[in-house]
Amino acid sequence: MRNRILFLLVFCGLVGWASAQSNFNRFNFTVGGGLGIGRGEVAAFAGNSYHGEAGGGVNFSRMFGVDAEYMYYGLGLRPSVSQSRSLNDASGNLQSVSLNGIVNAPLHRKFGAYGILGVGFYRRSVSANRQLLTPPLLCQDVWTRWWGINCFNGGVQGQQTLSSFSKDAGGFNFGGGVTYRLKHPHAKVFLEGRYHRAYQSDGKTIVMPITVGLRW
Repeated sequence: MRNRILFLLVFCGLVGWASAQSNFNRFNFTVGGGLGIGRGEVAAFAGNSYHGEAGGGVNFSRMFGVDAEYMYYGLGLRPSVSQSRSLNDASGNLQSVSLNGIVNAPLHRKFGAYGILGVGFYRRSVSANRQLLTPPLLCQDVWTRWWGINCFNGGVQGQQTLSSFSKDAGGFNFGGGVTYRLKHPHAKVFLEGRYHRAYQSDGKTIVMPITVGLRW
Protein backbone atom coordinates (compact mmCIF):
# COMPACT_ATOMS: atom_id res chain seq x y z
CA MET A 1 0.00 0.00 0.00
CA ARG A 2 2.77 2.38 0.97
CA ASN A 3 4.63 1.62 -2.27
CA ARG A 4 1.50 2.42 -4.29
CA ILE A 5 1.03 5.73 -2.47
CA LEU A 6 4.70 6.59 -2.97
CA PHE A 7 4.46 5.68 -6.66
CA LEU A 8 1.34 7.83 -7.03
CA LEU A 9 3.00 10.81 -5.37
CA VAL A 10 6.09 10.49 -7.57
CA PHE A 11 3.93 10.10 -10.69
CA CYS A 12 1.86 13.19 -9.82
CA GLY A 13 5.06 15.14 -9.14
CA LEU A 14 6.52 14.20 -12.50
CA VAL A 15 3.30 15.12 -14.30
CA GLY A 16 3.22 18.48 -12.52
CA TRP A 17 6.89 19.13 -13.32
CA ALA A 18 6.42 18.22 -16.99
CA SER A 19 3.36 20.45 -17.19
CA ALA A 20 5.25 23.38 -15.68
CA GLN A 21 8.21 22.82 -17.99
CA SER A 22 5.99 22.77 -21.07
CA ASN A 23 4.48 26.15 -20.14
CA PHE A 24 7.43 28.28 -21.29
CA ASN A 25 8.44 29.97 -24.49
CA ARG A 26 10.38 27.50 -26.65
CA PHE A 27 12.21 30.25 -28.53
CA ASN A 28 14.00 33.37 -27.33
CA PHE A 29 14.75 36.61 -29.14
CA THR A 30 16.80 39.61 -28.08
CA VAL A 31 17.32 43.13 -29.39
CA GLY A 32 19.09 45.99 -27.65
CA GLY A 33 21.85 48.54 -27.59
CA GLY A 34 23.64 51.05 -25.43
CA LEU A 35 27.02 52.19 -24.18
CA GLY A 36 30.26 50.44 -25.08
CA ILE A 37 33.23 50.69 -22.72
CA GLY A 38 36.62 50.01 -24.29
CA ARG A 39 39.51 48.33 -22.53
CA GLY A 40 43.18 48.17 -23.44
CA GLU A 41 43.91 49.51 -26.93
CA VAL A 42 40.21 50.12 -27.58
CA ALA A 43 40.17 52.50 -24.60
CA ALA A 44 43.39 54.19 -25.75
CA PHE A 45 42.43 54.62 -29.43
CA ALA A 46 38.62 54.87 -29.41
CA GLY A 47 37.47 55.37 -25.83
CA ASN A 48 33.82 54.69 -24.99
CA SER A 49 31.38 54.12 -27.81
CA TYR A 50 27.99 52.67 -28.77
CA HIS A 51 26.80 49.23 -29.81
CA GLY A 52 23.75 47.26 -30.90
CA GLU A 53 22.91 43.58 -30.78
CA ALA A 54 20.23 41.14 -31.93
CA GLY A 55 19.84 37.41 -31.48
CA GLY A 56 17.60 34.40 -31.23
CA GLY A 57 17.69 30.85 -29.99
CA VAL A 58 16.02 27.95 -28.21
CA ASN A 59 15.00 27.43 -24.58
CA PHE A 60 15.45 23.87 -23.32
CA SER A 61 13.64 24.68 -20.08
CA ARG A 62 12.69 27.69 -17.99
CA MET A 63 16.25 27.79 -16.71
CA PHE A 64 18.51 26.81 -19.64
CA GLY A 65 18.74 28.02 -23.23
CA VAL A 66 21.10 28.91 -26.07
CA ASP A 67 21.14 31.74 -28.59
CA ALA A 68 23.07 32.98 -31.59
CA GLU A 69 23.82 36.69 -31.46
CA TYR A 70 25.14 39.43 -33.74
CA MET A 71 26.82 42.53 -32.27
CA TYR A 72 27.96 45.76 -33.93
CA TYR A 73 30.33 47.91 -31.86
CA GLY A 74 31.52 51.34 -33.05
CA LEU A 75 35.25 52.08 -33.02
CA GLY A 76 35.45 55.75 -33.94
CA LEU A 77 38.88 57.10 -33.04
CA ARG A 78 39.33 59.73 -30.37
CA PRO A 79 39.80 63.19 -31.98
CA SER A 80 43.18 63.54 -30.28
CA VAL A 81 44.32 60.20 -31.78
CA SER A 82 43.06 60.85 -35.31
CA GLN A 83 44.56 64.35 -35.45
CA SER A 84 47.96 63.45 -34.01
CA ARG A 85 48.31 60.29 -36.18
CA SER A 86 47.23 61.83 -39.50
CA LEU A 87 43.99 59.82 -39.50
CA ASN A 88 41.36 62.46 -40.20
CA ASP A 89 37.94 60.98 -41.08
CA ALA A 90 39.05 57.57 -39.82
CA SER A 91 36.36 55.15 -38.69
CA GLY A 92 36.09 51.60 -37.46
CA ASN A 93 33.90 48.92 -35.98
CA LEU A 94 33.95 45.52 -34.32
CA GLN A 95 31.39 42.97 -35.50
CA SER A 96 30.80 39.59 -33.92
CA VAL A 97 28.67 36.48 -34.25
CA SER A 98 28.57 34.33 -31.13
CA LEU A 99 26.90 31.20 -29.78
CA ASN A 100 25.94 31.57 -26.12
CA GLY A 101 24.56 29.49 -23.28
CA ILE A 102 22.04 31.20 -20.98
CA VAL A 103 21.05 30.35 -17.40
CA ASN A 104 17.89 32.06 -16.10
CA ALA A 105 16.87 32.47 -12.46
CA PRO A 106 13.67 34.05 -11.10
CA LEU A 107 14.17 36.68 -8.38
CA HIS A 108 10.81 38.02 -7.20
CA ARG A 109 7.50 38.13 -9.08
CA LYS A 110 8.25 40.11 -12.25
CA PHE A 111 12.01 40.31 -11.73
CA GLY A 112 14.58 37.80 -12.90
CA ALA A 113 18.29 37.42 -13.52
CA TYR A 114 20.44 35.51 -15.97
CA GLY A 115 24.03 34.67 -16.77
CA ILE A 116 25.49 34.22 -20.25
CA LEU A 117 28.68 32.66 -21.61
CA GLY A 118 29.73 32.05 -25.19
CA VAL A 119 32.31 31.86 -27.94
CA GLY A 120 32.33 33.62 -31.28
CA PHE A 121 33.91 35.06 -34.39
CA TYR A 122 35.06 38.71 -34.32
CA ARG A 123 36.02 41.06 -37.17
CA ARG A 124 37.68 44.40 -36.41
CA SER A 125 37.62 46.79 -39.40
CA VAL A 126 39.06 50.29 -39.80
CA SER A 127 39.26 52.76 -42.69
CA ALA A 128 40.90 56.12 -43.35
CA ASN A 129 41.63 58.52 -46.18
CA ARG A 130 44.01 56.71 -48.51
CA GLN A 131 47.59 57.90 -48.06
CA LEU A 132 51.02 56.69 -49.07
CA LEU A 133 53.53 56.16 -46.24
CA THR A 134 57.13 56.50 -47.39
CA PRO A 135 60.34 56.20 -45.29
CA PRO A 136 61.82 57.93 -43.46
CA LEU A 137 58.59 58.36 -41.51
CA LEU A 138 58.01 57.87 -37.79
CA CYS A 139 55.63 54.96 -37.18
CA GLN A 140 52.47 55.50 -35.13
CA ASP A 141 51.19 52.90 -32.67
CA VAL A 142 47.66 52.84 -34.06
CA TRP A 143 49.01 52.34 -37.61
CA THR A 144 50.78 49.14 -36.59
CA ARG A 145 48.06 47.76 -34.30
CA TRP A 146 44.89 48.49 -36.23
CA TRP A 147 46.05 49.22 -39.81
CA GLY A 148 48.69 46.51 -40.18
CA ILE A 149 51.50 48.88 -41.17
CA ASN A 150 54.94 47.24 -40.87
CA CYS A 151 57.53 49.19 -38.90
CA PHE A 152 61.19 48.70 -38.01
CA ASN A 153 63.20 50.60 -35.37
CA GLY A 154 60.36 53.06 -34.92
CA GLY A 155 60.00 53.90 -38.62
CA VAL A 156 57.79 52.78 -41.51
CA GLN A 157 59.40 49.81 -43.28
CA GLY A 158 59.26 50.40 -47.01
CA GLN A 159 56.55 52.18 -48.96
CA GLN A 160 53.07 51.23 -47.73
CA THR A 161 49.48 52.40 -48.23
CA LEU A 162 47.24 53.26 -45.31
CA SER A 163 43.52 52.99 -46.16
CA SER A 164 41.23 50.15 -45.00
CA PHE A 165 42.15 47.07 -42.99
CA SER A 166 40.38 44.19 -41.23
CA LYS A 167 41.42 41.48 -38.79
CA ASP A 168 39.45 38.33 -37.98
CA ALA A 169 39.74 36.30 -34.79
CA GLY A 170 38.03 33.96 -32.39
CA GLY A 171 37.08 35.06 -28.91
CA PHE A 172 34.72 34.67 -26.00
CA ASN A 173 32.22 36.62 -23.95
CA PHE A 174 30.53 36.39 -20.57
CA GLY A 175 28.22 38.49 -18.44
CA GLY A 176 24.76 38.72 -16.99
CA GLY A 177 21.74 40.89 -16.49
CA VAL A 178 18.42 41.52 -14.78
CA THR A 179 14.96 41.39 -16.38
CA TYR A 180 11.52 42.85 -15.70
CA ARG A 181 8.51 41.03 -17.11
CA LEU A 182 5.98 43.11 -19.07
CA LYS A 183 2.24 42.50 -19.46
CA HIS A 184 2.90 40.20 -22.39
CA PRO A 185 3.57 36.76 -20.82
CA HIS A 186 6.98 36.28 -22.49
CA ALA A 187 8.23 39.86 -23.05
CA LYS A 188 10.85 41.33 -20.72
CA VAL A 189 12.99 44.44 -20.65
CA PHE A 190 16.57 43.82 -19.58
CA LEU A 191 19.72 45.55 -18.40
CA GLU A 192 22.91 43.62 -19.15
CA GLY A 193 26.66 43.94 -18.74
CA ARG A 194 29.01 41.85 -20.89
CA TYR A 195 32.74 41.34 -21.43
CA HIS A 196 34.00 40.47 -24.95
CA ARG A 197 37.59 39.56 -25.82
CA ALA A 198 38.87 38.77 -29.32
CA TYR A 199 42.37 37.46 -30.04
CA GLN A 200 43.51 39.19 -33.24
CA SER A 201 47.08 38.39 -34.29
CA ASP A 202 48.11 42.02 -33.66
CA GLY A 203 46.72 42.07 -30.12
CA LYS A 204 43.58 41.61 -28.05
CA THR A 205 40.41 43.61 -28.72
CA ILE A 206 38.43 44.02 -25.49
CA VAL A 207 35.07 45.73 -25.12
CA MET A 208 32.47 45.83 -22.36
CA PRO A 209 28.99 46.66 -23.72
CA ILE A 210 26.20 47.76 -21.36
CA THR A 211 22.90 46.94 -23.03
CA VAL A 212 19.27 47.92 -22.51
CA GLY A 213 16.77 46.02 -24.61
CA LEU A 214 13.87 43.63 -25.00
CA ARG A 215 13.81 39.85 -24.60
CA TRP A 216 10.87 37.65 -25.57
